[in-house]
Amino acid sequence: MLDYIRTVRSMIGTTKIIVPGVRALIFNDRGELLLQKQQHFGSWSLPHGCMDLGESVLDALKREVKEETGLSVIDAAPFGIYTDPRYSVTYPNGDQVQTLTLAFVVTEWSGDPVADGDETTELGFFPLDRLPTPLYPIHVDTIVDYQSNPRGFVLK
Repeated sequence: MLDYIRTVRSMIGTTKIIVPGVRALIFNDRGELLLQKQQHFGSWSLPHGCMDLGESVLDALKREVKEETGLSVIDAAPFGIYTDPRYSVTYPNGDQVQTLTLAFVVTEWSGDPVADGDETTELGFFPLDRLPTPLYPIHVDTIVDYQSNPRGFVLK
């Protein structure tokens, strides 16, 4: 948990807050999508996380991808903004968030995928027509949006 979120939570408990975040669509040279199995929920998700104080959204993307997958983001293009209240999450500890997330297509990256063993227990590249289940519910729209309009910009 980021220091900023830890500090806010110490003041307000589990009350729902709006949290800015990022998520990454990362593809290999065969067009397969990188997904990670989450420790907290047991579902497969896009690499993602929260912005911390003092960093830009691009810095947050690079940090989160590196932390969770071991990959270094070299270049990324904005794909969409997801703000609908239905993208709210309640964590196993009771913390509630409504996400305000910028999704990116990572257009260039380096390294070999390695799960961090903390937030991420497994990593894999999957064909878009054969994704594992269960998928993290708040990431399903991003994947579907990419499948139907990979060059568009989404606002939800």
